[in-house]
Amino acid sequence: MIKILFICHGNICRSPMAEFVFKDMVAKRGMSDLFYIASAATSREEIGNDIHYGTKQKLDEVGIPYTKRGAIQITKKDYDAYDYILLMDSNNIRNIKRIISADPECKIHRLLDFSDKPRDIADPWYTGNFDITYDDIVEGCESLLQHILEQDMR
Repeated sequence: MIKILFICHGNICRSPMAEFVFKDMVAKRGMSDLFYIASAATSREEIGNDIHYGTKQKLDEVGIPYTKRGAIQITKKDYDAYDYILLMDSNNIRNIKRIISADPECKIHRLLDFSDKPRDIADPWYTGNFDITYDDIVEGCESLLQHILEQDMR
């Protein structure tokens, strides 16, 4: 089983969006039992809060199911528990280094590092644009899944 943890600042916008987008992608391919997929935050600001209404609205719009959940923060133990730790932007990388001091197994990546155009995924908490964030997350999740299929599931 491949274990994936999506990370953003507060775990209410981008990382839960990526979690449910990726869950939907693998479910549609009949591969749900091959993955454990979750999300977390680098900060403690939103701990316990449910998914942001803008993320819920976008997931509803595109027909991707999600469940009620509370934001959590990544812990040092999570490094050993997951195969891929995928961050939404460079600031998340700086913040995660305070929690997980080293990445000897090269598990930590920005989600869009797997795409043809590596870049940060803008935080819709600030931009208000959940459409662009969704498009970037879909691009990243598709690229990540392709990478896993080619590298981990041969």
